[in-house]
Amino acid sequence: MAQRLDAGSANRHRLELYSAGEQPLTFLAPEIRAALNNRLSRVSIGVPRMLVDALAERLRLTGFDDLSVWDLFLQNDMDQLSGVVHREALTLGNSYVTVWDKITVETAHQMVTMEDPGTRETVAGFKRWETDKTTEGVLYLPNTIVRLRANQTGATTQGFEVVDELENPLGVVPVVRFKNSDRLLGEGVSAMEPVLSLTDALTKLTTDMLTSSEYSARPRRWATGVELAERDVLDDEGNPTGETEAVNPFGENDRMMISEAADSKFGQLQGADLAAYQNAINVIMRQISAVSGLPEHMLGIGGDNPTSADAMRSSESALTAKAEAKQSQFGRSWEQVARLAIAARDGVDPASVSVSAQWADPATRSVAQEADAVVKLFSAGLLSQRFALKRLGYSDAEVREIIAN
Repeated sequence: MAQRLDAGSANRHRLELYSAGEQPLTFLAPEIRAALNNRLSRVSIGVPRMLVDALAERLRLTGFDDLSVWDLFLQNDMDQLSGVVHREALTLGNSYVTVWDKITVETAHQMVTMEDPGTRETVAGFKRWETDKTTEGVLYLPNTIVRLRANQTGATTQGFEVVDELENPLGVVPVVRFKNSDRLLGEGVSAMEPVLSLTDALTKLTTDMLTSSEYSARPRRWATGVELAERDVLDDEGNPTGETEAVNPFGENDRMMISEAADSKFGQLQGADLAAYQNAINVIMRQISAVSGLPEHMLGIGGDNPTSADAMRSSESALTAKAEAKQSQFGRSWEQVARLAIAARDGVDPASVSVSAQWADPATRSVAQEADAVVKLFSAGLLSQRFALKRLGYSDAEVREIIAN
């Protein structure tokens, strides 16, 4: 389990760099870096983080069909931390929730699970973290919870000793994995993965545009028939060596150039047109939109913003479909968390608990239009008050408070 945790560390580190906009600068020739005096070390393109944010904002867990389960979630701040679970899974491919005396959120940097290849049920979970002086670990098994410790920092697979061992009355591993994948086999995949190479290409084009802007986009002046100025050559200590060199008599910031020579001529070179870079960047942006589902108005291309709420919903249909698919994937995991929470509270078999997760509508909507439609359905007797409030996006706790008042 510890080896599996270490195996994905390099990829997780790479994903964290892209998420933070600190990925290495790609496609930059050493000559260009030297020409810029190493001032342009990295260009931050935030498309990967934008994709994660756009999906996570549409994954709002609002409750369960069993109201007592939502009370457990509120006691453990899961109404707020559920968004952290989704962001971790979308960024790193996996995130975890443990259920014991309380419900806690875990990151893929510290936790890993193992599934039975036949039943695909979780058969073990392992968490490892460091303190100032030790490396701590917990092994979660169906019948036992084992606490481990290594009296050194940085321990990976060696040096651990059993510190404590507890009986697990649940009969199942109290760890639930949130796997971001639409495939049956394989590990979870970051939602950013399809756009990473395109982000590198976008970074390259942006870097080229900035380099061209620095050196060729600004108009350059020229002069002929002008005698060059002489300047003393200095040694390493700043003292004259007795030699001279010819230099441009006009400074970079001179607003006027004057010459007494009759044959002097002055002119200006046209600055480079950067429109070609804009066109190339738009091509990459449209490819990003196609593979990610991000609408063009979010990426700053395609002209003006949608003119109405209906037009915005239409432009975001692909992104909404992706969010609905994520709700189906993560909904099963949240239902497993709920079953474990009820089993821990009531002392029952988790398999005997039936519960269903409920989500807010992931589509961008006009509040006025949605409220008007719900009021009409409620007035016609087609919807109950509780269902109407849920349709408007209120959580179970908010629904109960509204009905009570």
